[in-house]
Amino acid sequence: MTANLAPTPCCDCGRPYPAGVKFETCKSAPFFPEARDTIKAALAKYDAELNAISDYIHANPELCWNETKAHARLTSFLSGEGYTVEGFDQYPTAFKVSYSRGNGRVFGLNSEYDALPGIGHACGHNLIAVTGLGAFLAIRAAMDAHDISGTVTLIGTPAEEGGAGKCALYEAGAYSGIGACMMLHPGRGLEHVQTSGTVIRSYALQGFDVEYKGKPAHAGLSPWEGVNALDAATTAYTAISSLRQQLTPDTRVQGVITDGGSAANVIPDRTALSYIVRTNTAKQLSTTVPRVMACFEGAATTSGCTVSTKTSHKLDELRNVEALGDEYAHVMMDMFGDAPGGTHIELAYGETMGASTDFGNITHLLPGCHPMFGIPTAPGAFNHMPEFTAGAGSKASFDESMKHTAAMAAVGVRYLLDEKFADSVTTGWTTMMEKVKNE
Repeated sequence: MTANLAPTPCCDCGRPYPAGVKFETCKSAPFFPEARDTIKAALAKYDAELNAISDYIHANPELCWNETKAHARLTSFLSGEGYTVEGFDQYPTAFKVSYSRGNGRVFGLNSEYDALPGIGHACGHNLIAVTGLGAFLAIRAAMDAHDISGTVTLIGTPAEEGGAGKCALYEAGAYSGIGACMMLHPGRGLEHVQTSGTVIRSYALQGFDVEYKGKPAHAGLSPWEGVNALDAATTAYTAISSLRQQLTPDTRVQGVITDGGSAANVIPDRTALSYIVRTNTAKQLSTTVPRVMACFEGAATTSGCTVSTKTSHKLDELRNVEALGDEYAHVMMDMFGDAPGGTHIELAYGETMGASTDFGNITHLLPGCHPMFGIPTAPGAFNHMPEFTAGAGSKASFDESMKHTAAMAAVGVRYLLDEKFADSVTTGWTTMMEKVKNE
């Protein structure tokens, strides 16, 4: 078993956690083991139902903003358990449900459930759906069993894949009053251990849909009468390819020509491209995007075409609060460090993975954490590959997801119960956001 743990101080005793050791080395650990036992029991109680929900969502992939079956399955289950489910008129596949005991802090959870075009749940959102749901049920069980005051809230967040659903829901008030928020996301597991996870940043992102319009003409009889929109598209593509050598190594600019014309003997009067710009920070994005836009506009000028550009919702880089990430890692090692097959949890707060998420925006608005957990997949299968779809639908992957669900629920219980820990979450986020402003 391994744990790459940052040497941050324990919020109980103030003693640093040495890197690479288990959480048990802290004199005050584990925090509230009785609550952890309750969490495990609750997840065991709902195991078959959570697995069935995951399987159903996996077998019925739906694209962003159209997740009607997933929404119905999740909300009908919650209603059947006696919860009042709140909807959003403008976002019919979103939902929100809360459970409260007395007064206290509010801990938020997220469930995603949209799929990818053509390859289904190749990002494992069926598992994200039940990790959020499972943690909600487990925290509620702990609140009841141990008389814990506060509120746990689960938000059903559609349209992560290209729709920035969480950003829309934040603007609709879904996150109002939440003091800290978490979610889990599957990725390819490590080959040498069975259970793995990492807490890592993600890229900021801006997407573009670009359209060029020219003038059609017969390509053989009178090509000079046309204005070639394909020339504009290829010029833009080439210009951006040349621009890459002037960009920092951590910048990604990716694009495709989605419409290049329909016949070789006709000068194309319309072409279209789709591009994504990713950078390490949103601030870096603000300086990179204008350079890419200049390529689009310059191509229009040189070809004589007109250009129109539609931008997607900007996604901020993911910023994990270290107090939440540290607690997740230590709980994972304490609960599952001795599990068969080995356990490895990595805390990589200063590193960036090559993906982006709308949860990044949420972490700039309130304290959050987004651990990635490993699932068994075919060799070489990563997120957004067809082979990952199969891995995300296996019972072994569901079982791994429930381990991390238990850890996330334990973090939530501590946030509700432990004022010192909750203060460290808030202070850590405030300090981090001040640093972000000055980067």
